[in-house]
Amino acid sequence: MTCNESHPCFLRFVQRYLFLSLFLALPLSLAGCKSAVSAKPIGTPIHIQSPLGLPPVPIPADNPPTAETIALGRRLFYDPQLSKDNTLSCASCHKPQFYFTDGLRVSKGVGGATGVRNAPTLLNVAYQPFQFWDGRALTLETQAASPMSDPVEMNQPHKISVSKLTHDPTYPPLFREAFGTSNITLERIENALASFERTLLSGNSAFDHYQFGGDSHALTPEQVRGLAVFLDPNRGNCASCHTISAQYALFTDGKFHNTGEGVTDEGTFKDVGRFQQTHVETDRGAFKTPTLRNVAKTAPYMHDGSLQTLRQVVDFYAGGGNSNPDLDKEMKSIHLSGQDRADLVEFLQSLTGDLPPNVGPPAKDKE
Repeated sequence: MTCNESHPCFLRFVQRYLFLSLFLALPLSLAGCKSAVSAKPIGTPIHIQSPLGLPPVPIPADNPPTAETIALGRRLFYDPQLSKDNTLSCASCHKPQFYFTDGLRVSKGVGGATGVRNAPTLLNVAYQPFQFWDGRALTLETQAASPMSDPVEMNQPHKISVSKLTHDPTYPPLFREAFGTSNITLERIENALASFERTLLSGNSAFDHYQFGGDSHALTPEQVRGLAVFLDPNRGNCASCHTISAQYALFTDGKFHNTGEGVTDEGTFKDVGRFQQTHVETDRGAFKTPTLRNVAKTAPYMHDGSLQTLRQVVDFYAGGGNSNPDLDKEMKSIHLSGQDRADLVEFLQSLTGDLPPNVGPPAKDKE
């Protein structure tokens, strides 16, 4: 018996042939696609050295830092092409001269749009287990893309950012050096930015020399007293959230706490914080603990930038925050004398560390 093209057995043969051809070709085509758009860096490996007071930098296996990706990320960080009207870069909200904040209560986006949150410092951001005040990103890589497309920040679709960089003749060679091909993808942009941001380390403060360097004279007598208040659970109780370990100090537990900041007279929150991500009721009004490193240089304070001075911050916490149903259990009224409060502010001044080298605008982009 023979089969013509309309016979069922012939059609089944064609179907099986096409399926088998596709099955055999699929691994090769996927492999080719993966190699063409791989976001894993190539180039010269770089060891990011931690300064005194900080632990080793955690590095993801799929994005090890290289000289090429760090240089590319630095260039991207200061490039306004990543914004809709070519006026804003990542550095617009994270300026080196403001210790990688912007000094504003809340940041301004394209066209003067304003958000509801204060720009946190990017110094030592490599150690944070969650990114953003509400923890909506788990890695620096996934964090990097959000401000670019956010309507109240840089307000540009990712595909437009990729297209702009692709048509800028200076970028394809840099992506080739960093990733092996000149293809520009969002994932490669994210990886380069994240690698640069992992170099934004600041330690080696007066506190670090006192606590970890063995220099008993590094702090003033007022700062030593302030440290005692900071550590005392019956006075400052600050270290319960702004942690100090035996070998290093991040001054944050990386967790989310409701301090009552931003609560209204009706007991509601204008900004629900972590609750927006988890929808867990006890997360309502909770925000990530900010690091206190360089805190004297990064005013204003709190997630909404509502407090202008360190003394205001100390007074807020001494008063037990603002009452609400989900107030964190560590928030409680404490008795601090005027001297205690002054000493605590002096201690916070001792947390100002060195700024890392080679993190300002690349030479060609300097004014």
